[in-house]
Amino acid sequence: MKKLFYKILPLAYGKYFDLYALFFPKKTAKKAFYFFCTIRKGRVLPHQKEFLDGAKKEIISIENHDIQTYQWPGSKETVLLVHGWESNTFRWRNLIKKLKEANYNIIAFDAPGHGYSTGKYLYAPLYAHAIQANIDKHQPTHLIGHSLGGMTVIYNEYINKNEFIDKIVTIGSPSEFYKLMNNYQNILKFNNRVLVALDNYIKDRFGFHVKDFSTSEYIKNNTNKGLLFHDKLDKIAPYIDSENVHKNWKNSKFVTTEGLGHSMHQESVNDEILNFLNE
Repeated sequence: MKKLFYKILPLAYGKYFDLYALFFPKKTAKKAFYFFCTIRKGRVLPHQKEFLDGAKKEIISIENHDIQTYQWPGSKETVLLVHGWESNTFRWRNLIKKLKEANYNIIAFDAPGHGYSTGKYLYAPLYAHAIQANIDKHQPTHLIGHSLGGMTVIYNEYINKNEFIDKIVTIGSPSEFYKLMNNYQNILKFNNRVLVALDNYIKDRFGFHVKDFSTSEYIKNNTNKGLLFHDKLDKIAPYIDSENVHKNWKNSKFVTTEGLGHSMHQESVNDEILNFLNE
C-alpha cells in the first residue's frame, strides 16, 4: 500500500499542475519548482552524529540559511568537500580518513536543508552561494564535489572564478539541467505547458533557460586541473554527462568505472583522488 501511495502521489501532483497551469501558469511554475527542489532526506542520522559533531566548526549565514561547516585540521593545502543531493558531510567519511592521514586541511559543510543546515529546498544557484561563501572564508586550493555538488562546483567556478583554486574533482556528476527537468516531467507526467512555464520562471528568477545550464559548456574556458569519476552503470547521473564535460575540459583526466555505482565510496576511488591532489 505504501509503495502504491508513493507511486500515485507524483502523478496526482502532475495532474494538479496541468489543471492549475490553465489559469495561473506563473503560480503553477513556482509551485512546481519548489516541489522539484524539496529535500526529503539527508538530515543527520543517529549513527552519523559522533563523526560529525566532533568536527563542527562555525555556522555561516547565507540567504537566510544557517550553514553548518566542519573542519579536520592539517598543515597541507585546504580541500573543500561538497556533497550531493539528499546527503550530508558524513558521505565523505572514507575520503576524510585518507586526507587526514595525508595531513590536508579539510573543510566541509552541509548544503541548505541537509545535515545540520537549515532550510527545506536546494537548487544550484543557492548551493553555489553556499559554496562561494565557504571558498571566500577558507580559500581552498582544491575542490571535490559529488553528484549535484560536483555539478554546482563547476557552475560556481564559471560565475565566480577563484584564481587560487588549483584542482577540481567531480564524482558521478550530472551536467545538463534539461535532463533533470525532463526526468521530473517523466515522473509527474505533467504536460508541456507546465514545462514551458517552469522554464520561464527559471529564466526570470536566475537569468538562464533550462537548456542553457550545462557544465559541459561552462567548463570550456576552465584552466583548473580536473579529475572526473563516473560509473558506466550509474542509475542516478548519466555517464555521458561526465564524458562530455571531460571532452571540453582541456586539463582534465577521466576515470571510468563499471559496477561501483553512484556514490563511489570505494578505496580505489579515494586513493586515486589522493594521488591526484599529491601530484
